[in-house]
Amino acid sequence: MEIVSKIIIALVAIEHLYILWMEMFAWETKGKEVFKKALPAEMFKPTKGLAANQGLYNGFLAAGLIWSFLIEDPKWQTNVALFFLSCVAIAGIYGGISATKRIFFVQALPAILGIVVVLSK
Repeated sequence: MEIVSKIIIALVAIEHLYILWMEMFAWETKGKEVFKKALPAEMFKPTKGLAANQGLYNGFLAAGLIWSFLIEDPKWQTNVALFFLSCVAIAGIYGGISATKRIFFVQALPAILGIVVVLSK
């Protein structure tokens, strides 16, 4: 289970690094493709700064998950991983309710799976 938990944590971290990139650096290109049903095309330019701010927060989530790999104490490693996975899950649940249900499945569900696996190791 240790390896499975690390793989899931890494995948969630990589996903959030991708979201950071898209929201901070590719909002008007890739962001427009991803969120074409959620936002009209003319809204991407005026919301670029807001999206970049969101991207930065996604980067913090990824950094926290990556940090959990660098902690030597197993208890602290677990606690830090659980904290950041919980943050991702809560954000994904909120996004699924407030924006689009797809966010729940793409963001919250992998984090919830990670929480379950980390708690069962």
